[in-house]
Amino acid sequence: MYINNKLLIAKNKEKSIYLLPNMICRHGLITGATGSGKTTTLKVLIESLSAASIPVFVVDVKSDLAATCLKGDISQVEKRVKDLELDGFKNESFPVNFLDLYKEKGIPIRTTVDNIGYRLLSKMLDLNTSQEGILAICMQIAKDENIKLINLEDLRKLLSFVSDNKKEYTVKYGNINSQSIGAIERSLLVLQQDGGDYFFGNPTFDLKDLMHYDTNNGYGFINILDAVSLFRKPTLYAIFLIWLLNELYNTLPEVGEVSKPKLVLCFDEAHLLFDDMPSYLIKQIIQIVKLIRSKGVGIYFISQLPNDIPDEVLSQLGNKIQHVLRSYTPNDEKAIKAVSNSFRTNPNLKIDEEVKNLATGEVLISFLDELGNPSMVEKAKVLPPQSKMGTLSDDIRDSIVKSSNLYSKYYNEVKEESNIDKLVSEKEKQKNTESKNKEEKSKTTSKTKKTAVDKYTTKLTNKVINTVGRQIGNKIVKGIFK
Repeated sequence: MYINNKLLIAKNKEKSIYLLPNMICRHGLITGATGSGKTTTLKVLIESLSAASIPVFVVDVKSDLAATCLKGDISQVEKRVKDLELDGFKNESFPVNFLDLYKEKGIPIRTTVDNIGYRLLSKMLDLNTSQEGILAICMQIAKDENIKLINLEDLRKLLSFVSDNKKEYTVKYGNINSQSIGAIERSLLVLQQDGGDYFFGNPTFDLKDLMHYDTNNGYGFINILDAVSLFRKPTLYAIFLIWLLNELYNTLPEVGEVSKPKLVLCFDEAHLLFDDMPSYLIKQIIQIVKLIRSKGVGIYFISQLPNDIPDEVLSQLGNKIQHVLRSYTPNDEKAIKAVSNSFRTNPNLKIDEEVKNLATGEVLISFLDELGNPSMVEKAKVLPPQSKMGTLSDDIRDSIVKSSNLYSKYYNEVKEESNIDKLVSEKEKQKNTESKNKEEKSKTTSKTKKTAVDKYTTKLTNKVINTVGRQIGNKIVKGIFK
């Protein structure tokens, strides 16, 4: 709930616990065991952000958030509303856009190889320095030859083309190693098998379209990326995430500290993300997480344990909500100890004991105060969602997708042919012409040589005949007058 210019997230008997809009960009973390209520907490968070006119992009790996577009049922949350004495609570729906890289359950997000650029693409493909250099040369050749690189197939054709014509290009661009090109092509094949072809194409998605508002009430749109299929392809998901963060960082202006964010990103089931993501991509994420808040963007990770998140990322997360943790093994105890040490202590709470006994919907919570300092940890109950809890029918989802302003702009792919095929064809014609000219020249040279030889042979023959004739004639004359 958005009350008095603050986001009310949880309450206990003593106080209401608010997330301050100017501290949202300090990032955050929601953790807890399976079934502890993390998704409900995330739902309350994104609803409150929307009501505060803050657009949201959220990754939904279980389709648990889709029903945010529908008004909730008071009978499902009435008891919690009374227990927390939530004056002014009302069920309502929130403006939603559905997105899906695979175009199965939402509007697709696409970009082109040209837009990605060789540096980011090299990181995506885990290329070494030598291979990155070759990719840079190939993409510079494409630029100089006015070749459009739209999808991965265009890039594959470019690599093959450069390899076939490396002698010509080596003089201008430097040594082009066929082995490096082969390694890049193998990495591209893996990416294509993971579904990369869905991500690369036209029209390219303008990330500013994530930052829209409902004209009726000013609520920020909640952009829900259906990731049920995407999470089965961790490499593609990692690439998409890097592109999203990198593109936002590079396109948004520097704003420093803000009264409230331009956009908040929420990544559910983050442990799955970091478990499968290559280390070189994790480093890229760490760098962007540290810097992107100056662009007015907040990031919230939702996972099972705090140590699911790399330490360098964890240290950047100032707002924390902790659900129950189970204590079955020594590793569980270590995790609980880590949680206890991550909060600012409260003399009235034994964190390591409380965290093991929290009921569903109960949390240990600490938000940053007006000065950016972590508040003392509190035990509290999370508010109930205002929108519908549960799943969303395909018919309703489809209706919302087609009614979105983004549908006509992005849903259908624009088949723009790259001119790489034309260049390849022209080069083949040029080679054929050169070969034909060379062959004709060779024939002409051969004919010229033959003519010269024939002339020389005739001349030599005539000379021999004349010489022999003179010698015979001389002998005859000598014989006559002897």
